[in-house]
Amino acid sequence: MKHWTKGLALSALMACTALPAMAQERISAVVIDGYPARALWVKEFTNFFIPEVDKRLAANGNYVMDWQENYGGSIVKPKGVLEGVQLGLGDIGIVTTIFHSSKLPSQGLASVTPFVATDARAVAKAVDEIAREFPAMQNEFAAQNQVYLATGVVLDTYQVFSTSEVNSVSDLEGKKVAGAGMNLRYLEGIDGAAGVRGGLTDFYNMLQTGLVDAGMLWPEAAKTFKIAEVAPYMLKADLGAVNSKTVTVNADYWAKLPDEVKGVLQDVAIAYRDHLAGLAMDRAAASETAYTDGGGTIVEVSAEDRAAWAAAMPNIAQEWANTLNDKGEAGTDMLAAYLGKLEAAGYIGVRDWTQE
Repeated sequence: MKHWTKGLALSALMACTALPAMAQERISAVVIDGYPARALWVKEFTNFFIPEVDKRLAANGNYVMDWQENYGGSIVKPKGVLEGVQLGLGDIGIVTTIFHSSKLPSQGLASVTPFVATDARAVAKAVDEIAREFPAMQNEFAAQNQVYLATGVVLDTYQVFSTSEVNSVSDLEGKKVAGAGMNLRYLEGIDGAAGVRGGLTDFYNMLQTGLVDAGMLWPEAAKTFKIAEVAPYMLKADLGAVNSKTVTVNADYWAKLPDEVKGVLQDVAIAYRDHLAGLAMDRAAASETAYTDGGGTIVEVSAEDRAAWAAAMPNIAQEWANTLNDKGEAGTDMLAAYLGKLEAAGYIGVRDWTQE
């Protein structure tokens, strides 16, 4: 009887100890991106975003995420993330917004204001603040059955990588240049230059096969995708940092999440935004060094050449603002507010895009 009493007491104690674990709710989260796991923003979603969410949820112990990561085309291609999250193929996605200028026009804000800021941190913060101060960006994602979490900037600045020697912007005249979206409009300031749309994972083959003569991307991506092997000349034009990644959540999935989990995802998305931009800046110089170590040559564009290129372009920022104005959004105000934020951070462009 004595042993039975001790056994009963021990069992009761174990049951009480186990109660918190039994009360913990597991929540499945399918994450998608069409880019491979080695891409910076994907790698950091795995190494930073997910562990940070887990850590913050563990503090209260009410919920634990069951992460299922799917990258590199296993569920969607790079251009298919927006639709994949919309349809529920993924619960959380990293949308490459430059592929969707018609569905997500307001996300092009940084793209239509080149030659202003080469700081990923400043651009990421400014764009994300605009998304929270004006309804346009969040409304656009809502129309795609998604909830906006945060905008990411993974590049310090676009540069031009060429298969043949370049010494100035004029050497791009008559060339075919690969780009991923709105940056193709930059070529309209260069005589005879023709833009060819492509994705980052396509650029190596496009350059290698001669489909294009040059491509616009950034040094970290050039290092990751070994661009020096096929485009050994970089024209350092400092076109500027551009937001191109936005973390979104399927709206139906979001509606079912507990408030605590929603709050953690929102907070970590902002931390991920800043972490990613910081890494982009930290790696920028090292990536240029890696490019030259890999056989690449970097040619600096003069301040005069940059200003002339910017002046020769159509005012795509005004076009962007007017398009949003016509849809009832505050395009003009968004443009002015964004450039004001960058100016407050110390960045003034070589052209004032708010002027016709």
